[in-house]
Amino acid sequence: MIKTLGIVGCGQMGSGIAQAAAQAGFTVISHEVKEEFWKKGFGRIEKNLNKAIEKGKADEALKKKVLGNLTGTTKLEDLKDCDLVVEAIVENMDAKTEVFKKLDEICKPETILATNTSSLPVGDMAAATNRQDKFCGLHFFNPVHMMKLCELVRTIDSSDETIAAAKEFAVACGKEVVMAKDRPGFIVNVLLVPYLLDAIRLLEDGHGTRDDIDKGMMFGCGHPMGPLTLNDFIGLDTMLHIADIMFEEFKDKHYAAPPLLRRMVKAGYLGKKSGRGFYDYTKK
Repeated sequence: MIKTLGIVGCGQMGSGIAQAAAQAGFTVISHEVKEEFWKKGFGRIEKNLNKAIEKGKADEALKKKVLGNLTGTTKLEDLKDCDLVVEAIVENMDAKTEVFKKLDEICKPETILATNTSSLPVGDMAAATNRQDKFCGLHFFNPVHMMKLCELVRTIDSSDETIAAAKEFAVACGKEVVMAKDRPGFIVNVLLVPYLLDAIRLLEDGHGTRDDIDKGMMFGCGHPMGPLTLNDFIGLDTMLHIADIMFEEFKDKHYAAPPLLRRMVKAGYLGKKSGRGFYDYTKK
């Protein structure tokens, strides 16, 4: 039974998972390479809770509970007694594999290891450990405290017990769980990424203006935000990285990154996080 959660990485995704788990009553130990990073992540969590309180969706008691369930550390060894450890670092196979090699040595034998990757093969990471049966993918969606979905990814070695425990954890965190095969993009990104890239191609080829492309999907299909806005929200560098990974896997032109996307990333237009993408966020 999962009671204590370890999280490697306290960025946008890691802090979101930490908040969801702490709110569900799990003890959470969050690891970052520097103290300032996990403190920044915890600050993000507190900000989310303050907004929820302002909207009447939370109270001070809940905020105290969540923050009380959180602990930060810069020592990976502090995760040794966790029942589940979720990796939520940069989307880079070498970096992730290195973390899992260390966790495999540090954590108790029964600890389940999971990755929050959105595009990389989960089984390739599991192969770097000696507990491939206790390995799975838990792909939460951003922002975690608002998005209800979690893709649970089973590798060819994941045991029934591992999948059952991981699903129970995600459900306890308030998520709707869908099972996905271990292939780049899983379910959602296999469908979503071509759509987002096609929107960039439409703009690049002059088939529609930025605003008209976004309005078309919002008012014509009932989407909460247009594809170009969503690209900005995800991060154009992240989109480019995912597109390159999926194109390498499938060799399908629908996953090929448009030249405009590559040029924007090169120029530092990374979307909302950099202040400029398809939209200018510095004026807001």
